[in-house]
Amino acid sequence: MKNIVIALSLFSFFACTPNSKTIDSPHPFHPEWSKNANIYEVNIRQYTPEGSFKSFQTHLPRLKKMGVDILWLMPIQPIGVIKRKGILGSYYSISDYTAINPEFGTEQDFTNLVLEAHELGFKVILDWVPNHTAWDHPWIEEHPDYYYRNESSGEISNGRDDHNNPTDWTDVAELDYENPAMQEDMRQEMFWWINNFHINGFRCDMAGGQTLEFWEETNNLMRSDNKDIFMLAESEDSKLHNATFDMTYGWEFHHLLNKVAGNGGSVNLLDEYLENQRKTFPADGYKMYFIDNHDENSWNGTIQSRIGPNAHTAFILCCTFSQGMPLIYSGQEAGLSKSLRFFSRDTISWENTSEIEFYSKALDLKKSQKSLANGGFGGIQNRIITNNNSVYAFSREKEDNNVVVFLNFSDKNEEIYYQNAPRGKYINSFNGEEMIIKKSGQIILEPNSYIVLIKNS
Repeated sequence: MKNIVIALSLFSFFACTPNSKTIDSPHPFHPEWSKNANIYEVNIRQYTPEGSFKSFQTHLPRLKKMGVDILWLMPIQPIGVIKRKGILGSYYSISDYTAINPEFGTEQDFTNLVLEAHELGFKVILDWVPNHTAWDHPWIEEHPDYYYRNESSGEISNGRDDHNNPTDWTDVAELDYENPAMQEDMRQEMFWWINNFHINGFRCDMAGGQTLEFWEETNNLMRSDNKDIFMLAESEDSKLHNATFDMTYGWEFHHLLNKVAGNGGSVNLLDEYLENQRKTFPADGYKMYFIDNHDENSWNGTIQSRIGPNAHTAFILCCTFSQGMPLIYSGQEAGLSKSLRFFSRDTISWENTSEIEFYSKALDLKKSQKSLANGGFGGIQNRIITNNNSVYAFSREKEDNNVVVFLNFSDKNEEIYYQNAPRGKYINSFNGEEMIIKKSGQIILEPNSYIVLIKNS
């Protein structure tokens, strides 16, 4: 009993603190379709043995059936040859912004892919690399003033940390966003893809490397012609939402998941994160939550090596946590068990698709439960108090919909006593069983498990 009282003292602040900034109406620039959407990152090179638009296109019906909404394609432009890394080079070393990498197919092949994707109901966004180009991009010769120059040598730089220290990205040259002409050319290159291929927006690589003024003007101009444009920033800077980005990265959340789900960290870290978000993050902004992506997989190890048997439990949190939109990386639904090589071909195996059923049910939570909608469209998250540092529990409510989530990150059965739960008769969304939840009670959770309970009054 003493432990329960301690737990109550520790968690009551998080459980009862209201999110005063939460709103019910949509943000002026969020597309209506985005409020209960998810996102899927497509690595064309590694997706099939052919590594082409045509071969990926055959997977569209499967992804549609799985419930995917947004297809984020990693960069599809030609890759630079000068100072290229590896055999095929990095996606992010672009030699021509308005061209198709012949490795993937033709402009017509890409057109066909986007057309079928749209017919099936997908939105398509393109990975955009505004921070740097390849060394053989035409601007190097035609507009050398478009590039940042090292202060000591006066030479075009491959990037910097503080305008003096070059990065190890030796295959790229960094652009100078103090040059208005370069900004306008960059903006027009982006518009080219919208006008010619009718894509639905961009995932902007290193979005924090440009000025907020550039993004505000660019995003507003795009939306002046198309209100359905969706913009994702690879950054955690909340100011980018003021520059009308719909979604930013949840890198901090991801690293906390690795600690909690993979290294025995206390679930209290998640409470601290949520409280900080309530203070610093716009209440109607979207956060992209994930257990894998191309950076994590290639450079920091597989899901199995980072979080092991808690993969599904951690992904359920990505689908249900406040304001978040869940991301699935290519092959995640096939139990991707290797770190894909970044600069050469390394095909994903699709022999085992046993995890598709889980991901289908997890993604459906966003569509079927009002309280789990993205950003300010969803319900406020309230902590259900437990006496266990390995068990995280909370509820979310929106209108007549209430969702209760229990997550056990430990590798053993956990018998927990909970408090502050919304009472009622619930249905387990994964097995259909009925369950009675009291305001205070006891529940047994299996190792590395999750329970998502639904009540519609």
